Amino acid sequence: MSNLCLPVTADTFELYMAEINHFDLLSREEEVELARRYRAKGDLEAAHRLICANLRFVVKIAQEYRAYGIRMLDLVQEGNVGLMMAVKKYDPERGIRLISYAVWWIRAYIHNFIIRSWSLVKIGTTQAQKKLFFKLNQTRAAVRRLTGREDTQLVARELEVSDAEVEEMALRMGSRDASLDLQLTEGEDYSLMDTLADDRENQEALLLQKEEQRLLSSQVGDALQRLNPRERRIVRERILAEQPRTLQELADDYGISRERVRQLEKNALDKLRHSLQAAEAG
Repeated sequence: MSNLCLPVTADTFELYMAEINHFDLLSREEEVELARRYRAKGDLEAAHRLICANLRFVVKIAQEYRAYGIRMLDLVQEGNVGLMMAVKKYDPERGIRLISYAVWWIRAYIHNFIIRSWSLVKIGTTQAQKKLFFKLNQTRAAVRRLTGREDTQLVARELEVSDAEVEEMALRMGSRDASLDLQLTEGEDYSLMDTLADDRENQEALLLQKEEQRLLSSQVGDALQRLNPRERRIVRERILAEQPRTLQELADDYGISRERVRQLEKNALDKLRHSLQAAEAG
């Protein structure tokens, strides 16, 4: 099963997509029947159909990681390996669809491939560091939308890591490996090392920046406490959560319309901005 449906011969991503879109999706009943055949008899044709029917879902997941600067076909290929591992371990008697079970395997293989490809220096050696690597940009963007600026302390609090870990990961993610001994001009003794300058901020500037971030985090925390419980929950689950919930999901929770949740979210954000502006003015 190791060579089933991998995009190793596709010349372009568009060609690969055209090929996999020819595979029909499976009904729940068809999926269960095929999975039982593979689990009971090792039927590779059944496994082949299970894999090929879910290849387009692998592409959808892989597209979430386009910002890491890695070829899409490489991400898809790693995700397909995860899909095959999921098919091997899938138990159709547990009552869930294959893709719901396979999502964890697909993401795990893509995550590990990105981390291996990103840097010669290991970026994520623990589960916490891997989570930080893949959630940092999303959380920073959410905080920027909420506060209008960068806030390392608030990001660290949301991700449950230290400020130093956030700063270190941001620095690593902002650059890729390059040899300091690399010659910039062929045949000349002039390397990247010769171009480096010590442009670090002085200690006073760093202390001032940290104090500003601490103050902003405190102001955001105070502003959130001024919201009522429903507004506070909507802001946390729609903006600050690692996996933001949809308007419809929150509408279902509260038994109200999707439009009403949108209005509550807008009102809550307006209150937060007003509170932050008032804190700055004071």
